[in-house]
Amino acid sequence: MGRRKKIVQECETLMDKPENIRNIAIAAHVDHGKTTLTDNLLAGAGMISDETAGEQLAMDTEEDEQERGITIDAANVSMTHEYEDTNHLINLIDTPGHVDFGGDVTRAMRAVDGALVVVDAVEGAMPQTETVLRQALREGVKPTLFINKVDRLISELQEGPEEMQERLLAVIRDVNELIRGMTEEMDDIEDDWTVSVEEGTVGFGSALYKWGVSMPSMQRTGMDFGEIMELERADKRQELHERTPLSDVVLDMVCEHFPNPVDAQPRRIPRIWRGDADSDVAEQMQFVDEDGEVVLMVTDIGIDPHAGEVAAGRVFSGTIEEGQELYVSGTAGKNRVQSVGIYMGGEREEVDEVPAGNIAAVTGLKDAIAGSTVSSLEMTPFESIEHISEPVITKSVEAQRMDDLPKLIETLQQVSKEDPTIEIEINEDTGEHLISGQGELHLEVVTQRIERNQGIPITTGEPIVVFREAPQEASREVEGISPNRHNRFYITVEPLSEDIVDAIQLGEASMDMPELERREALQEAGMDKDTSQNVEHIHGTNVIIDDTKGIQHLNETMELVLEGFEEALNDGPLAAEPVQGSLIRLHDARLHEDAIHRGPAQVIPAVRQSLHNALIDAEIRLLEPIQDVRIDVPNEHMGAASGEVQGRRGRVDDMYQEGDLMVVEGIAPVEEMIGFSSDIRSATEGRASWNTENAGFRVMADNLQPEKITEIRERKGMKTELPEAIDYF
Repeated sequence: MGRRKKIVQECETLMDKPENIRNIAIAAHVDHGKTTLTDNLLAGAGMISDETAGEQLAMDTEEDEQERGITIDAANVSMTHEYEDTNHLINLIDTPGHVDFGGDVTRAMRAVDGALVVVDAVEGAMPQTETVLRQALREGVKPTLFINKVDRLISELQEGPEEMQERLLAVIRDVNELIRGMTEEMDDIEDDWTVSVEEGTVGFGSALYKWGVSMPSMQRTGMDFGEIMELERADKRQELHERTPLSDVVLDMVCEHFPNPVDAQPRRIPRIWRGDADSDVAEQMQFVDEDGEVVLMVTDIGIDPHAGEVAAGRVFSGTIEEGQELYVSGTAGKNRVQSVGIYMGGEREEVDEVPAGNIAAVTGLKDAIAGSTVSSLEMTPFESIEHISEPVITKSVEAQRMDDLPKLIETLQQVSKEDPTIEIEINEDTGEHLISGQGELHLEVVTQRIERNQGIPITTGEPIVVFREAPQEASREVEGISPNRHNRFYITVEPLSEDIVDAIQLGEASMDMPELERREALQEAGMDKDTSQNVEHIHGTNVIIDDTKGIQHLNETMELVLEGFEEALNDGPLAAEPVQGSLIRLHDARLHEDAIHRGPAQVIPAVRQSLHNALIDAEIRLLEPIQDVRIDVPNEHMGAASGEVQGRRGRVDDMYQEGDLMVVEGIAPVEEMIGFSSDIRSATEGRASWNTENAGFRVMADNLQPEKITEIRERKGMKTELPEAIDYF
């Protein structure tokens, strides 16, 4: 029997023992060594050769991942590990570290119960370390820490024991500070989730040279840090690997310190599912009941060249098997399961069934998208997966040959199904389609894959930055009159506080929630009690309040009123960019008695126009997306590096020494950062490393607003002159 077949059989025998299952993700900042570490774990489990581990990058299965040397797609693998005489099944997801692919990290966290956070010993906790920790903790996923590249401290930086200890403790302190700050407000986390060397929730080592240590492993092997430093300096890395293999240290930590599904699901289900807590299905999910109703949360959609679409996700209850007819949330009818399997890196291995507590790969769920709830009964779906950042860059995509147009449309629809952080706008009339993503690299990868994998030659436009519009003041009351002059609406607009906007963006307050829960969430974020009781609708990050009292016919007209508001908010008055962060109050309305005189053609234009006028009165401004920028550069190139940021309308906030490099930190507009990678390389003779992190939107300087608004209006084919009322720039 082949080795792989044997591993699959071992996995199958453990699948219905949830106490012995660990569902984990490996997450980190880009280039901190996640995929190299995963190679070690695969070698430790006998799935790849020990010699090639660390160089094979077995989980980077796509051609472009191997070419670029970064993980782009989250990849799943199931393996077994014996710990304390008990065999454990470990379902592992290797996640991307680059900020542009953060959506994959968020979705992976929904499927797992533990996150192994990897931090580079030299660089320490970086912006994306903070982001992945936040993504894990928001999903109720417990973290542990592995500090990688310790070999560099010993061999390259020649640090002594005291220096090294101080540096490693500083990394642990930083990570714990982040964990404390994020778990303080989480009522469902009663335990202390900070990491500690003494408790064994911190490991150290070198993924490249395959050795690792933790407090329990040092007690077991009798090795101490002094001996490790001697062997590393004497270049006896093979001996180090043999005496204290990294895979044993990490997998022991996973088995010992990460919760199994039986422990995790009672805590996680109330956090990610808002259905009836007293229902049978709630109980079945919390108790990981393999005989209960089937409930699968889809976290990833991939394409298998032989089997077509594959939906991967966590089975929270029941047992999924071939031939079942299952509901997919948000769609009509049922889908029939064609096959079930588990992932072994790039390969999918079919099995007879996958019970609750496991991660399954299922074919036949044609209606599922990443984020769907698939179940054997109609039920409240899981909470939507809230992504921390939103699309900030758009490109137009056109097929070079007209014959390819239908195939391109189909491919773009497939892309948005696989990656919900990509937004697709299809224009079948012009053939020009807009694709919006998290950054330049995100769009570059997606468009290259369309050409390479689908064989469709395409032309892409220059990157266009996505702007927003937002009111800065409270407006006066504005009257909106319908074209037939029989209906009138009276509204005001004011800016929403940042805390309320954040609560909406993070999904803490939404129209899907029970009204009482939503009210409490909004009040907690700072909205006053009366306002929170009158929330009629939330659209994007805009809140619509109905402050009217007893107006005849308003109930049956409200749907049209909201449609008018939505149209006005989707295309703001400055440059038809989306409006964000506004609180809209409907104070009064005069409606015609006869329904025929208050139809869509009357109500929608009246509401849309009055909202635009109110936004103009509230001194609406264009907001531009910004990024946090960090550059690590040798001392002699520091001036050139900071000049690159400042020359892009950026601001340098801090400069400090870290090891033998200078670190420059600041912020800059996304639009100005297009082309940054080639410019920073030439400015620093290729010796700088950098990363950017989306940091939301900020108001663009007043002196730049008119020109930018005119440019956007021109690009969209609108009249370039602004409405007369906009005279405040």
